[in-house]
Order: sequence, then structure tokens, then C-alpha cells
Amino acid sequence: MDAVEFLTRQHRTLETRMKRLKETEEPSERVTLLAEVGDHLTIHIESEEQLFYPAVKAKRTEDILLESLEEHLSLKRLLADLLALAPDETTFKPKFQVLKEQAEHHHKEEEEKLFPEVLTLLDDAERATLGERMAALQERLLQQGRPRETVVDQTAEAAPLD
Repeated sequence: MDAVEFLTRQHRTLETRMKRLKETEEPSERVTLLAEVGDHLTIHIESEEQLFYPAVKAKRTEDILLESLEEHLSLKRLLADLLALAPDETTFKPKFQVLKEQAEHHHKEEEEKLFPEVLTLLDDAERATLGERMAALQERLLQQGRPRETVVDQTAEAAPLD
């Protein structure tokens, strides 16, 4: 599974889930959808930070990666705030809208700036191996249960670019 295709497919899936959450008026459905979005956003971010970004770190991608890590920090902070809110609080919908917009902006930047670089830096086999490692990590994180809750402890600073 090609890492770039894997991440791009996850971007679209996250955007679809976020759209569903934005459109629902039912508080209990918001809770369920936020848990789903939160878990999938968290494992997506974790796999990028732990595997994808370190694998593609190179002089010509470092600025993009550092910006991406700062965007991840912002997404984690918003998600942590949302997890602490009741779904019927007046600030829930506007805060979620900001999360949705920032996630979509982040996806667009990765797809337009970072992923084309990765396609030149890593060959098909390297991207396939990386994609498999990312999928395995994401599966482990999901199996551990409620990955969204880990973001609360990751809001002080951006993850390091190792």
C-alpha cells in the first residue's frame, strides 16, 4: 500500500466524517461522530509524526514538515478542547468548524507541497513499505482503544522532527 495514497485516502475519509458531524443536530450523534473523528484523526497524525515525516525528512522537505507539525499541534489542541465540551454547548459547533477547516487546509498543503516531493524522494517499494508500517501502527493504536484521549497530553508543543 503506497504511503502517499494511504494518507490521501485517509484525508478524504476524515473530511467525509467531519462533514457528517458538522451537519448533525443530534447531540448524542455528535458524541459518537466526534469519538470516531477524534480516533481517526489521532491515529493519522501519530502515523505521520512517528513514521511518515521521519522517513521523508530531507533538506528540501524540512520546512514543510515543521509547518505540518505545528498544524498537528493546532489540531490536537482543538480536538482536546472539543472532547472536553458537551455536544450541545454553544461553542461546540464553531470550534468543530475551525477544526474541520484547519484539517482540510492541512490536507491540501500536504497533498500539494509535501506529497509531490515524497514521490520523488521515495520509490514505489519504499512508499509501499512505509504505507504498510503506517497501517500497522494505526491498527495497534486503534486496538489499544480510544486513541483520541492521548491528544490531551500532546498539546504543549509540536512533536519533534526526528
